Amino acid sequence: MNRVIISGIGAEIPEASITNEELVASFNAWVDAENPRREAAGLEPLPKSSSEFIVYASGVKSRHVIEREGILDPARMAPRIPARPDDALSLEAEFGIASAKKALAHAGLQPGDIDLVICAASHHQRPYPAIAIEIQHALGTAGAGFDMGLGCSSAAAGLHVAAGLVRSGAHRRVLVVTPEIITGHLNFRDRQTHFIFGDASTAMVVEALGEGETRLGRFEVLDTRSWTQFSNNIRTNLGYLTRTAADDPYMINMEGNMIKQVGNKVFKEVTVAGHKFIVGFLAEHGLTPDDIRRFWLHQANARMNAMILKLSFGHEVGHDRAPMVLERLGNTAAAGAIIALSENHADMKPGDYGLLCAFGAGYSIGGALLQMM
Repeated sequence: MNRVIISGIGAEIPEASITNEELVASFNAWVDAENPRREAAGLEPLPKSSSEFIVYASGVKSRHVIEREGILDPARMAPRIPARPDDALSLEAEFGIASAKKALAHAGLQPGDIDLVICAASHHQRPYPAIAIEIQHALGTAGAGFDMGLGCSSAAAGLHVAAGLVRSGAHRRVLVVTPEIITGHLNFRDRQTHFIFGDASTAMVVEALGEGETRLGRFEVLDTRSWTQFSNNIRTNLGYLTRTAADDPYMINMEGNMIKQVGNKVFKEVTVAGHKFIVGFLAEHGLTPDDIRRFWLHQANARMNAMILKLSFGHEVGHDRAPMVLERLGNTAAAGAIIALSENHADMKPGDYGLLCAFGAGYSIGGALLQMM
């Protein structure tokens, strides 16, 4: 069985950003226009949002988006992304390639050195042709490609699959790409979720370590793990059958089909599950949280991460032990933990352990025990 390393990591963050204050102003303007209609229909008025509520509920202060135009327009409240012809590179593939090129450069490799591309993301622009195959074609990688998704655990699950394939010898070098354009699926008229997400793309090169080889400054993947348990508390219903329920199948009603969640239940249940996963996974290797130099956790909720860590350690831990990028980027779905890893590992010493761990809809949890070489 081969030893496995992450030899390259890349992250692409869109330039455009939106502050809480901008998002709240747009949402509240829509509420002001909507409530008279609700009153006339005998419905309860919608409450307004606030920057203070957003920071308390999530820890997010701003988010980066791949397209800002349209999101803050109270009459639209969705990004305006023009359709591209079929023979043009798709937006998601373009976004993925941007981070993939950075990961390849970090690894010191050329596209032809890769023999498998996995596009592991919570949302895909289309079902087929697979985004991974489009990335493979545009980059010029060898072998094959396929898409996979496991909510916000997608990148961790992609690493789990890639590490297993490389360890077994089925593939030599795998590129795991996670382009998250989640603002395209977000309901900016839902007070519970309109502030959560931002866009970002990440990529990792996973490869076999040669006999007797050492790659200083890179991480060996000691083990990976995945866990799932069915829950409806984070859900989207948009799919092929959405149109079949409509009176006019050529007009899709997006209400109820975009991202929705029962926030208080998600917080409680994922906190307990995440703590048990981390402690149990480390125990399998004779380790405790105190043995881990750095935790790169899913960037969804600052309070939830703090609670998971407090339960695991028995005391609070700070940014140095468990860095957060959530405040400035928002929840970038499956890309978040990889961005935290990308930005917070250069100071680690050979032999230091790190734990990558992401939580997502499903429920799903993915983890990877890493060691700096």
